[in-house]
Amino acid sequence: MTEWYYNIRTGEVEEGKQSLASDLDGPFATREEAARAPEIIAERARKWAEEDARNE
Repeated sequence: MTEWYYNIRTGEVEEGKQSLASDLDGPFATREEAARAPEIIAERARKWAEEDARNE
């Protein structure tokens, strides 16, 4: 199964691990998900922050 990554340094989607792990977000199941990585990550961070606020 192919894994897709979003390179946070270049803003490019990569098939498999082509760059340093520190530059990659993923893996994602599809190229489309990897392309939406910044949006997906921001949404996850927002949800985690809401959960943390409820647990305080």
